[in-house]
Amino acid sequence: MSTIQFPEETSIQMAELYREMEEKYDKLAKSLDFTCQGCPDNCCDSYFLHHTYTEWAYLWEGLNELSEERRNELIERSKTVILECEKMLVREERPTVMCPLNDNGLCSLYKHRMMICRLHGVPSSMTRPDGQQMKFPGCFRCQEIVGDRDVTHLDRTSMYQRLVQLEMGWLGPKRTILPKVKMTIAQMIVKGPPELNFC
Repeated sequence: MSTIQFPEETSIQMAELYREMEEKYDKLAKSLDFTCQGCPDNCCDSYFLHHTYTEWAYLWEGLNELSEERRNELIERSKTVILECEKMLVREERPTVMCPLNDNGLCSLYKHRMMICRLHGVPSSMTRPDGQQMKFPGCFRCQEIVGDRDVTHLDRTSMYQRLVQLEMGWLGPKRTILPKVKMTIAQMIVKGPPELNFC
């Protein structure tokens, strides 16, 4: 089993942040009468890149809760996904390859799924550190439901800020010298948990 130096307090705070995301997402989705049930598409084949050591480590907490056989199965599946994505990128296509954690439409690590996996779908917004505001209309199905209506957007700003605070609190000064994270879930799985030397 892979090990990682991930403080229990950080893990608890991650779980709390993820729970808040779910609650805010569910509240907005309910107000819009929006659900993924019966959707002809599957967002799990979207090409998402993730950028924090904290989410990477938390993902591996979930993987380490699985049996060795199951974990190795997901690692092998992730290798295949990476190769398929690389082929599409070479052709200058945005990859549409099913996430290695998807099993018959359900996430194998639902409790440990990433931030974007929790927030994608509904209309959302965020304010960048430079003050610029960004808005996202939501997935195609949500856009069909919303139409031209002016609806509430899920403000991601405070949740992103809390994730950054957790990242800074865990990594400390090493955050400025560690390589930047820019990986898919498949890449995070194949690479193994982040190896950090805090000595």
